[in-house]
Amino acid sequence: MSETSVVKQQGTAAFYGQAVLSFGTALGAVGLGIFFLDAGAWVRAFLAIGVLYLVTSCFTLAKVVRDRQDEERIVSRVDQARLDKFLADHDPLQKL
Repeated sequence: MSETSVVKQQGTAAFYGQAVLSFGTALGAVGLGIFFLDAGAWVRAFLAIGVLYLVTSCFTLAKVVRDRQDEERIVSRVDQARLDKFLADHDPLQKL
């Protein structure tokens, strides 16, 4: 069988920190903008709920995309293993 090495892609700690800091900054800026908005409490509450809904749906979307990529990777590895087994078992010089 052929040995295929899977390259594991992993983000650095700096990239992770930048993503967390960016998310926190954006959420904080929107929160401050809603808090200091010259509008009624109902309007600000509606915007705050909208932002929370947007954040949770973004997390859900990111999880779904990641899960689909993981599933495709697993299916690809299974298909590759089947092909490797077939090629290893196949003898073109064997009599029919």
